[in-house]
Amino acid sequence: MGIQVINEKCTGCTLCVKSCPFGAITVVNKKAVIDLHKCNLCGACVPACKCKAVFLEKPEAAAQKKDFKDHKGVWVFAEQKKGKVQSVAYELIGKAQELAGKLDTYVGAVLIGNDVDREAQSLICSGADTVYVVESPQLANFLDEPYANVLIKLIKKYKPEVVIAGATFMGRSLVSRVAVNVDCGLTADCTGLDIDPEKKILLQTRPAFGGNIMATIISPNYRPQMATVRHKVFVQPELDKKRKGKVIKEVFSLEELGSRTTLLDVVEEVENLVNLAEADIIVSGGRGLQAPENFKLIRELAEVLGAAVGSSRACVDAGWIPYSHQVGQTGRTVAPKVYIACGISGQIQHLVGMQSSKVIVAINKDPDAPIFKVATYGIVGDLFEIVPALTKKFKQVLRK
Repeated sequence: MGIQVINEKCTGCTLCVKSCPFGAITVVNKKAVIDLHKCNLCGACVPACKCKAVFLEKPEAAAQKKDFKDHKGVWVFAEQKKGKVQSVAYELIGKAQELAGKLDTYVGAVLIGNDVDREAQSLICSGADTVYVVESPQLANFLDEPYANVLIKLIKKYKPEVVIAGATFMGRSLVSRVAVNVDCGLTADCTGLDIDPEKKILLQTRPAFGGNIMATIISPNYRPQMATVRHKVFVQPELDKKRKGKVIKEVFSLEELGSRTTLLDVVEEVENLVNLAEADIIVSGGRGLQAPENFKLIRELAEVLGAAVGSSRACVDAGWIPYSHQVGQTGRTVAPKVYIACGISGQIQHLVGMQSSKVIVAINKDPDAPIFKVATYGIVGDLFEIVPALTKKFKQVLRK
């Protein structure tokens, strides 16, 4: 496996240099030279070379392909805190039902902790067919090693086809360890999941290149196919209290639940930051506010509506508002009932974080701003006139 330049055929035309997206090719003494430290074997230079002077050898995908007939089920890691399953787990179970239907398989939920079996029924009512419960005092608080050991052993025993988890601090820390140990790939921070109707493989969509494009990633040659998904990307399903399912309890030895780290104390967060992820209404400001002091317009409107204050990344980077307010790929993913975007152009980095909102109201003076493509209602005009007018009108209406 590798890439090389056949000097006898190379004319130094530089076509390969122009085609390389990584700047790995230069021309020295009228011959192309490839820097193997920069080259990632993408192959873009091969068709670009009219002289057929670039030779690329890759391993055949067929040689890596295995038989996955024994792998069944779409699993969700049911993250819990203090014995309470977190809402992101229910959101993923709703999506897992859709994926499992296309694969003609079952939905599994993995619940790890101490005294958590009472939560199994709520997972079943949300859509899980089978809940794998592992309980122990050693699992009361999340630690990477024991949780990973449990999930790895369950995967090797039951062989799921797909495993998804929330892109939370816990999910990101856990699932990356698991993916390495079960020898499979992992796509982080997905904003979309689907099944290829012909190949029956998981299509994992996430922002790439700083949020400038959306990439769909596949893992056809390894199982399980693993992904983490951000909170509020999918809709939480309604509970069906009549739904029946199966609970499987697994027991692990103290040795398997051991850890090289020890949890000394848990310090609860003292400062109550704006909980954007749970807000029903969010009013967000962007670069169009022109200055940090103008965020008072956003705060005034939010106060009248009982809303949370959001922001685009540009305002956070400029120091106008704390990071805890940032909505987008590198901030919070939100799905409120109403999202009001003021002076936000709507680049993909921001849209990824709020496009699941039920109603989107966009205020921007540029009629061609990308935000209008996803907006339910669009107002073209000066936000310094429109936002105060909305605040005044809402005050009048909501007092009645």
